[in-house]
Amino acid sequence: MKILDSNKKSFYNDLDKIINQRKVIDKSTFKNVEKIINNVRKNKDKALIRYEKLFNSNSKIIPSRKDISKAIKLLDPKIKKAINETCKRVNAWHLKQKPKNIFYKDNLNNKFYYKNKAIDSTACYVPGNLPSTLIMCAIPAIIAGVKRIVLCTPSLNGKLNSGVYYAAKKLGIKEYYSLGGASAVMALAMGTKKVKPVNKIVGPGSKWVALSKKFVFLEGLCGIESANLGPSEILCIADSSTSPDIVASSLIAQSEHSDDVMAILLSKNKKLIKKIQLSIKKQLKDLPRKKIVNKSLKKYGIFIYVSSNKKIVEISNRIAPEHIEVLTKDYKKYLNNKIIAGSVCIGPYSSMSLSDYGPMQHSLPTQSSSKFSSGLSVKDFLIQTSYNELSKKGVAKLGESGYLMSNFENLIGHSRSIKKRMEKK
Repeated sequence: MKILDSNKKSFYNDLDKIINQRKVIDKSTFKNVEKIINNVRKNKDKALIRYEKLFNSNSKIIPSRKDISKAIKLLDPKIKKAINETCKRVNAWHLKQKPKNIFYKDNLNNKFYYKNKAIDSTACYVPGNLPSTLIMCAIPAIIAGVKRIVLCTPSLNGKLNSGVYYAAKKLGIKEYYSLGGASAVMALAMGTKKVKPVNKIVGPGSKWVALSKKFVFLEGLCGIESANLGPSEILCIADSSTSPDIVASSLIAQSEHSDDVMAILLSKNKKLIKKIQLSIKKQLKDLPRKKIVNKSLKKYGIFIYVSSNKKIVEISNRIAPEHIEVLTKDYKKYLNNKIIAGSVCIGPYSSMSLSDYGPMQHSLPTQSSSKFSSGLSVKDFLIQTSYNELSKKGVAKLGESGYLMSNFENLIGHSRSIKKRMEKK
């Protein structure tokens, strides 16, 4: 991990260089994603099968009911119970998010409506071994009232993940595609003989998945969530009251997702920074995903020495990460300063790793997109339509300002259309 001192003149340049390097999409990735998308556009299922064999050792786009049942039978009953409990908790929280329709009538008897309607279909893109991601993506869609919810998840070495398919069964999902990567995204957006298109694709993934989702959105083929759901991020704020082992475990936990995770520590205590470094080394010794963590921390791990609380908030909000853990004794000081993040865990008992399993959302904005977007919610699966029903008195009154405004904007067709309503008997 890199160590930065916020008191140095070059600090912000050094910090931005690391953060921006992670945001840049290299030309080869861009070209490869574009190539895959165009191949699927042209060759459809033939291209899909080719990429599945190449990347996932998989030759079945649609898994059989028999294979799914066989996979589910292998799942430990304790894991089934944990999935059931997670579904229950996530459902209870997201039920509170459903927005109400709005109706307003003014003194001229003009009526204005704002109605919520569920989209017809959505695909939940789930990395191969994460049933929790399916739960997080599907439950808000179910609550919104989406009729057709599709599971799209890559098999790993040709094998179905028992936890993901059990969660799908528990949630009542009946349409499955064993697909992954950019080719899966294009197939879901465009449709092929074997894959039916959807209105929206949601769920986190690799930079290839994140980029391909942007491609299909820009083409107008399919909707995606408003947040940038790219590789994970965590920022820990720690002081002398904090256990070095707890901080180290949090930085490691996020970094084991993939080798492009960003893990950052902010602290006013230089001795603590050194202790956390040592703890990371110790905890990595027997970690199964040690190589991934090491690579991730080497590329995007940052320890930052900060001299004041004010600067901690300033730096944190500049980064605007996916996750923040506030592990300090005086955590209220930071919360009162309106910290920007996708999710904030407060105090020594609040583990970001545990929050991944509900009740709140773990499909959260990354790459500073928490500055302008939020995590996945019920609203992501609703279309909000406005309705205007004007009275004769209403158009006569409102038409005056509308007529003047449209003339000023040189939209004469607008002003004439308004005038005709005003003159209607």
